[in-house]
Amino acid sequence: MMKEPVIAKLTAKDDRSACAFADQIISESQETDAWYEYFDAFASLLDHPKSLVRNRVLHILAANARWDEENRFNLIISDFLTHVTDEKPITARQCIQALAQVGQAKPQYIPMILSCLHGADLSKYKDSMRPLIERDMAETKKALTGPGFSG
Repeated sequence: MMKEPVIAKLTAKDDRSACAFADQIISESQETDAWYEYFDAFASLLDHPKSLVRNRVLHILAANARWDEENRFNLIISDFLTHVTDEKPITARQCIQALAQVGQAKPQYIPMILSCLHGADLSKYKDSMRPLIERDMAETKKALTGPGFSG
């Protein structure tokens, strides 16, 4: 598949089909590197104006981190981490959750991830969302440092 149709499907107005397509990519990326060739195209969506697109691409990139032998993640890790405090709290949560997978696939980023989580200013989020984000941060920290970690 060409890159343009992949991007078009991920950014389609029909969020249900775009989400289903993203789920397919994420699922297939657990087993094969077939989608890794689109890594740069996926990365180009990190700053998409629509938060649902950002949510999808954060998980797609995290799922493909395991196949990143070319270290393309080096070029996007800073942009990826900016979404820890995304303007949309749901996107912040999606990013934080995806970081566990990134760190497990690319342990060299764990210190950077932990530092970002530790220094994140959550004051802009509503009181109803802040505890959820904090819980996600705690779970990601535990996944990257706890006894079950295999990095």
